[in-house]
Amino acid sequence: MTAPSIRKVSEREARQVAEAAREQDWRKPSFAKELFLGRFRLDLIHPHPTPAVDDVRRGEKFLATLRTFCETKVDSARIEREAKIPDETLQGLKEIGALGMKIDTKYGGLGLTQVYYNRALALAGSASPAIGALLSAHQSIGVPQPLKLFGTQEQKDAFLPRCARSAISAFLLTEPDVGSDPARLATTAVPDGKDYVLDGVKLWTTNGVVADLLVVMARVPASEGHKGGITAFVVEADSAGITVENRNAFMGLRGLENGVTRFHQVRVPAANRIGPEGAGLKIALTTLNTGRLSLPAMCAGVGKWCLKIAREWSTAREQWGKSIAKHEAVGGKVAFIAATTFALEAVVDLASQMADESRNDIRIEAALAKLYGSEMGWRMADELVQIRGGRGFETAESLAARGERAVPTEQVLRDMRINRIFEGSTEIMHLLIAREAVDAHLSVAGDLIDPDKTLAEKGRAAAKAGGFYARWLPQLVTGPGQLPRTYQEFGELAGHLRYAERASRKLARSTFYAMSRWQGRMETKQGFLGRIVDIGAELFAMSAACVRAEHLRMSGEHGREAHQLADAFCRQSRLRIEELFGRLWTNTDDLDRKIVSRVLDGSYTWLEEGVIDPSGDGPWIADATPGPSTKDSVRRPVP
Repeated sequence: MTAPSIRKVSEREARQVAEAAREQDWRKPSFAKELFLGRFRLDLIHPHPTPAVDDVRRGEKFLATLRTFCETKVDSARIEREAKIPDETLQGLKEIGALGMKIDTKYGGLGLTQVYYNRALALAGSASPAIGALLSAHQSIGVPQPLKLFGTQEQKDAFLPRCARSAISAFLLTEPDVGSDPARLATTAVPDGKDYVLDGVKLWTTNGVVADLLVVMARVPASEGHKGGITAFVVEADSAGITVENRNAFMGLRGLENGVTRFHQVRVPAANRIGPEGAGLKIALTTLNTGRLSLPAMCAGVGKWCLKIAREWSTAREQWGKSIAKHEAVGGKVAFIAATTFALEAVVDLASQMADESRNDIRIEAALAKLYGSEMGWRMADELVQIRGGRGFETAESLAARGERAVPTEQVLRDMRINRIFEGSTEIMHLLIAREAVDAHLSVAGDLIDPDKTLAEKGRAAAKAGGFYARWLPQLVTGPGQLPRTYQEFGELAGHLRYAERASRKLARSTFYAMSRWQGRMETKQGFLGRIVDIGAELFAMSAACVRAEHLRMSGEHGREAHQLADAFCRQSRLRIEELFGRLWTNTDDLDRKIVSRVLDGSYTWLEEGVIDPSGDGPWIADATPGPSTKDSVRRPVP
């Protein structure tokens, strides 16, 4: 068997590629960035921003259309059973304009705001998670969003009307040996006259099986007249040399049109290049700044469904003379689902409205929403399975066959699991957010811990850092969170905001102490950094919940109930935060590293004895050597 084609890169090169793709500047304020620096800028999110009247009208009109379509034209059980979205359902989505939700009206789209786009995804995703994933991949990371941000006018005129009406798009970055380390990207785009010639293999191409247009990331070799580097292209999916070699199947999202796509000598016009050569990763990351909000929006939708089922089931099911929810062991789970659903919706709506207003830089907020939403969404689905007991483990089809309501609890748990991996795994999100959270420190003191800097450069960095910390550190000693009447307009929620302000300063002090202690080794302390980020996520969620509750009270919409839910969530969150603060310094991280080393060197293979491994034969990573395909294409164009 041919060995996989693997691009070898050093750790340093991989880090440099990732760093170069980051947005380097902060031109707008950021609530979350300030939060990690110990500055609780409530003024950046309160009063809660509100959408324009026309945006509300247009958004609500489409939500009504989408709801009718989902209730009458979407058969979720059929999608699960047949493991694909029927052609007539895809055609119906095109007809109601669902492919063009985020595309400007001048290109034939609906021109929805981020707020209403996310609400539409939550609605569609509740009807069928596969449909939510298809619509999200098409518009959040597929062709429309990169072209909106970086495309030429000619590209917008050529492709956006198609995407709005009929052309499904997909985003192709991952490769068999390339996940979150794009420096290893092996797919090439070699300049040839007015074209580029693409060769390579892409893995996990969501929508790739049914797509008409692809956004492809490929490496352009540096040469005379070509800067080279990872570059983004719009590619016609039916181009000669493209083969969809496999339609992948997963534990959940069984209707997901996800595949393996091979490019062999595929000619792409230079006019289809998005942005300059070498800008591909930056384009991808910038696109994800708001694109990541689609996933937590669907997680919030799942939370709403979990709450509905938990309420209805707890009303119907009695044990020992009373509703199961009246027993504290079960009731605590119901309370967690209710409070967390409120907070998660608050996070998504706040970040989405901030994206629409474009007054703030929300790259950290969106990343926190994705991280928090995927983790909490999974926990809510898991708790619902426990509440439903044996029926939670039983399939909807089996429940119906024996005469009970076909509640797909186990399916939702399976469908939700991928969210902790999609669009940046939890572990990668921890590192990404941590890098942004310490950006202010690295910008003034980074040269001090860089082994490649000269003594003169380190001296200048020391002077710069001294001035910054002389101004910054005193601000962490005291703040408005220590004053008993601060934030009193929030009523009973004021105490939670005062806690968040104090915890924000404590978080910043902890980060500074860790940087002083570990310096250049800080990046290896991934357990510590993950806890720092998780504390920040909880504080952001607490803030969003309080601001939303007060907004609802002021507008007269369930204000009292919203305050109750926000209060419950904040109390639950504070317990989690205190545990995370304790684990910053009291943990098993060092011991865990030693155990891992011994696992990898084979010291514990004796522990694996006594079981059978049912895995099949084959390489861990499939061969991705460029060349012509030996398989028939399984691409399924939608009429």
